[in-house]
Amino acid sequence: DVQLVESGGGSVQAGGSLRLSCTASGYTSSSFCMGWFRQAPGKEREGVAVIDSDGVTSYAESVKGRFTISKANAKDTLYLQMNSLKPEDTAMYYCAADYYLLPTLKVEDFRYWGQGTQVTVS
Repeated sequence: DVQLVESGGGSVQAGGSLRLSCTASGYTSSSFCMGWFRQAPGKEREGVAVIDSDGVTSYAESVKGRFTISKANAKDTLYLQMNSLKPEDTAMYYCAADYYLLPTLKVEDFRYWGQGTQVTVS
């Protein structure tokens, strides 16, 4: 079964940077789309950035120009570099993945989820 483990969250001041990592295991096809989602208290989970197996990316408008998604295939690891962080970026960040997806930001399109890592910007 697919397993996703996030790391790299923490607390940072506004304007600072963080890099999140997600290590994937158990997937059985290279046609594997991965992404980052977030959920703030009292709000619905929303897509932040995704990358498909061909390296095509998609970003939420709110993070364009500040966040960069990338992956290291040899390490089965997904990254999210977050720069110029704002207090409104505070949320639990989740790694998600599924097979044979185009780069979609829709929560309902992903079946596999990590446990999440907290990001707090003050």
